[in-house]
Amino acid sequence: MSAFQNSENEMIPVNITIADRNYRVRIAPNDEEAVRKTAALINQKMVEFKNIYAGKDMQDYISMVLLWFTTEQQSNGQNLYEVESLQNQIDALTASIEKAVSGT
Repeated sequence: MSAFQNSENEMIPVNITIADRNYRVRIAPNDEEAVRKTAALINQKMVEFKNIYAGKDMQDYISMVLLWFTTEQQSNGQNLYEVESLQNQIDALTASIEKAVSGT
């Protein structure tokens, strides 16, 4: 059995939705969370661009998201889902501090 077949056997099928279209992709199990978060972020940005630039077609929104996403990746030097995770941790810590300070 070749290395390609071994790695192919370790892949899992995942269904994701981007721009109202479903895709079945095969990914490494440890990449599943990152792929799902990235798809969710792409969909969120598409909604934002639809609200800003009404009247465009889906291809325009996808192009805008790709441009935004690539620019963010290059300028931040960090994966966007990692930033989101850090923000969630900060929010949780802030809530804990506020709860401790208020005595509730």
